[in-house]
Amino acid sequence: MENKSVSDIIFGRGPVGELLRSDEPVECLYLQKGPPGGTLGKLVFLARENGIPIKQVDARKLDELCDRENHQGVAALVGAAHYCEVEEIFARAGEVPPLIVLGDKIEDPRNLGAIIRTAEAVGAHGLIIPKRRSAGLSGIVSKASAGATAHIAVARVPGLPATIDVLKERGVWVYGADVAGQPYDKTDFSGPAALVLGGEGSGLSRLVREKCDHLVSLPMYGKIGSLNVSVAAGVLLYEMARQRSMKLKDNS
Repeated sequence: MENKSVSDIIFGRGPVGELLRSDEPVECLYLQKGPPGGTLGKLVFLARENGIPIKQVDARKLDELCDRENHQGVAALVGAAHYCEVEEIFARAGEVPPLIVLGDKIEDPRNLGAIIRTAEAVGAHGLIIPKRRSAGLSGIVSKASAGATAHIAVARVPGLPATIDVLKERGVWVYGADVAGQPYDKTDFSGPAALVLGGEGSGLSRLVREKCDHLVSLPMYGKIGSLNVSVAAGVLLYEMARQRSMKLKDNS
């Protein structure tokens, strides 16, 4: 079997199905040996329909290929992770005020995957992450995103502070999630907006925090001082989506 890094592999039935239905190139579909019935049969049909080679391998080989993660009997080999330019995110927004998510040194791939899943669900136009000290697109991220990585634009940039300047020059208001911020439900997110989420434990880095137009916070009524970053992303992004939806209705 090819000696590929785990970042080249998408695994799990849901993520692989989303990948096969997307426009991303797939080099090969790996199936655990045995009759491919049910969902696996549908994946085989999609692969054959798109001319993708199919290889049957034993469970041990799949375990190695997927770095011992739960692969559910299937994995797909893709090319190098596809990252877009920031300009492509604006192009996806078109005439609609852009909604963009920035991850400031989010190192846990499962957190990144969960954030991508929510971002895609609320209709965000793209995600921006730094090249250093950040999880990148990988099989673990794709699985945690339930395959949403196949449907959302992800840009990888040298540094977030300079990118925030670019966003602001394009008329985007930048909101950083921070415990010292104003209440999220008292904040106007209805225009062109970017939400910046800080890394696990450390939160927003100093330069990124200083670049934000506003800092926003979630109320904490218990004894714990903060939420997991992917949970906070869910609350904030759905509030942003709600306000954007209300504004579109008012303007229609």
